[in-house]
Amino acid sequence: QVQLVEFGGGVVQSGESLRLSCTASGFALDYDEIAWFRQAPGEEREGVACISTTDSRTYYADDVKGRFTISRDNAKNTVYLQMNSLKPEDTAVYYCATMTGWATSELNFGSWGQGTQVTVSS
Repeated sequence: QVQLVEFGGGVVQSGESLRLSCTASGFALDYDEIAWFRQAPGEEREGVACISTTDSRTYYADDVKGRFTISRDNAKNTVYLQMNSLKPEDTAVYYCATMTGWATSELNFGSWGQGTQVTVSS
């Protein structure tokens, strides 16, 4: 099974930027998408962004469109989440996951990372 490790969380002020990285031990052929999710205290885990490992098609949640960018570096087996114009409501633990079905909402998950905390102060 693919092992995922996230880096890059931290504490920033509103309006600042962070870049998260998710490094995989290898992309499992059964899961052709890698996505970022987040979970705030007392809230359900929600999808943030997703990238296809086959054609690099990207998908974003409405509340991060225009602020967040997901990208991948196949040579480094790494997916990035560039987060700009951060808001206090972006505060959460961010997880990466291998999966299929983002576009169809027929979600099927493979591996999850351990999560990295992002805190945005006002």
